[in-house]
Amino acid sequence: MELDYKFLYEWVLKEFGIELNAYKDAQMQRRLAAIMRKAGVDNFKDYTLKIKQDEAIRKEFLNQITINVTEFFRNKEKFEEFQSVLFSQVIPKYKDIKIWSAACSNGAEPYSIGIMLHKNRFVDKAKIIASDLDRDILARAKKGLYKNRDIKNIENDDVKKYFDIVNEDYEIKDNVKKMVSFKKHDLIMDKYEKDFHAIICRNVTIYFKNEVKNDIYRKFHQALVPGGIFFIGATEGMYNPAEFGFKKLSSSIYEKI
Repeated sequence: MELDYKFLYEWVLKEFGIELNAYKDAQMQRRLAAIMRKAGVDNFKDYTLKIKQDEAIRKEFLNQITINVTEFFRNKEKFEEFQSVLFSQVIPKYKDIKIWSAACSNGAEPYSIGIMLHKNRFVDKAKIIASDLDRDILARAKKGLYKNRDIKNIENDDVKKYFDIVNEDYEIKDNVKKMVSFKKHDLIMDKYEKDFHAIICRNVTIYFKNEVKNDIYRKFHQALVPGGIFFIGATEGMYNPAEFGFKKLSSSIYEKI
């Protein structure tokens, strides 16, 4: 089956403003072929019609191309490392701090940061901004409802302290929910805010082509204050951090120099 990826990429850019050409071709094309077969079509023109006509297929499509996979305190030891650097090197230098959780998916990551700050009694002087390009996933994040599997890395006492049980779901309590502001943002297409003290973008750039990933790293550097930190995923790595204006503090944390 010969698929016209150029047609679909152009259609997705026009329809959703998402630049699929930025993603690694082999990974994206495998994902697209699989979800198209699931929808029961064998060409992209028919598939785009189904995306327009069927809300469930549309949501499945957007969920697959925007890679919404996360959980609270994902790779917990890395989060503890981030907390240590934030409180020992960044917070002592600044009166107030602004943190950006980029490509935040269902909100588990920025709420994890909120829980971390709340436990350390650093709430009133902290601002957390969370962004994603998927409006549907942002709507879910704002609701703050999670399954048991999403909170598996949280201690039972903290689950009781920071979540309410709603039927079989866990809803993040207002004392953390109010700490996070959500907005739509495309890392490739949109402008970046400035003056962040920490940026968290984990397990996202591994899906992008090198030139796109490198451009994102440069934009993150520009968005950080001097001495600000950049927290990436356990499966990622910045192989020449000095090229982008960073100093490596650990395998997942880099400081703006």
